Amino acid sequence: MRVLGIETSCDETGVAIFDDQEGLLIDLLFSQIEIHKAYGGVVPELASRDHIRKALPMIKQALEESKTTIHDIDAIAYTAGPGLVGALLVGASIAKSLAYAWHIPAIGIHHMEGHLLAPMLSPDRPEYPFVALLVSGGHTQMLSCEGLGQYELLGESLDDAAGEAFDKVAKMLGLGYPGGPEVAELAKSGIAGIYQFPRPMTDRPGLDFSFSGLKTFTMNTLADIDAPTEQEKANIALAFQTAVADTIRIKCKRALDKTVHSSLVIAGGVSANLALRAALEKLSADQGCRLYYPEFKLCTDNGAMIAYAGLQRLKLGHDEDLSISVMPRWPITQLSG
Repeated sequence: MRVLGIETSCDETGVAIFDDQEGLLIDLLFSQIEIHKAYGGVVPELASRDHIRKALPMIKQALEESKTTIHDIDAIAYTAGPGLVGALLVGASIAKSLAYAWHIPAIGIHHMEGHLLAPMLSPDRPEYPFVALLVSGGHTQMLSCEGLGQYELLGESLDDAAGEAFDKVAKMLGLGYPGGPEVAELAKSGIAGIYQFPRPMTDRPGLDFSFSGLKTFTMNTLADIDAPTEQEKANIALAFQTAVADTIRIKCKRALDKTVHSSLVIAGGVSANLALRAALEKLSADQGCRLYYPEFKLCTDNGAMIAYAGLQRLKLGHDEDLSISVMPRWPITQLSG
């Protein structure tokens, strides 16, 4: 079976084709970073318009470069939510139109389930059950995963997601957009131990996250310095990044202890952060558990994860009518196997 995947949830247009025998045939991605950089964040209307411009030419390119005809496609998977409503509607409209024209099923995919399954695209892939940490610009969630669609929410961010906090701290430090990679790069030249940042919500039981206070702590630290130098900014970036990674590590340990699972999966844009990976690799070594994460190119939004998730759903017999609807807010725990 062969599935075409379309990702248009936010500011990246992704198109990919996945085959259950041959694997990932092609994975195309267009990032809108340059479009939104001038505004310091994603402008929803501009994002939607650019998806309209890019999606169909990218689908044509994917078919041509993978030597796939429309008769080879068994289903079209698209991101149905969560995400920006206008951007989601672009992908949904294209997917349903092509499904109607090609007489094949269209399958709406949960964006975060796509991220959760992205490590499955690697040769060394996790097996259920496992603890999953989904950490991105809009989400920080801890899940116990027993199987496809069998997800128990263990904890989530009560305010800013980790990626959102990175973006806001980047603005405070005068860095560009997107903020996560900029903060990580600046932190490389920071000196450890100069500042002691808190590890929010680790002094109490539970698996929920809160990064808003850490963001405020960063703002107050900067405010106490008259005209901070580049070195002082780097020290603050390092202290902030270390606090986020350490907080997540502590919560992941609690989740592993609670579930007694022996595998930990991290996915989402922030899973590409090397400091976070190092912290969780140490945790996995200390705990004697396996750690899995996607290839770097599959950490951010992409069509490959949507195509793969669509294939898994197709195998379960999932199908939809041709009505077009999306879910900008869609708890992952509402999914079923």
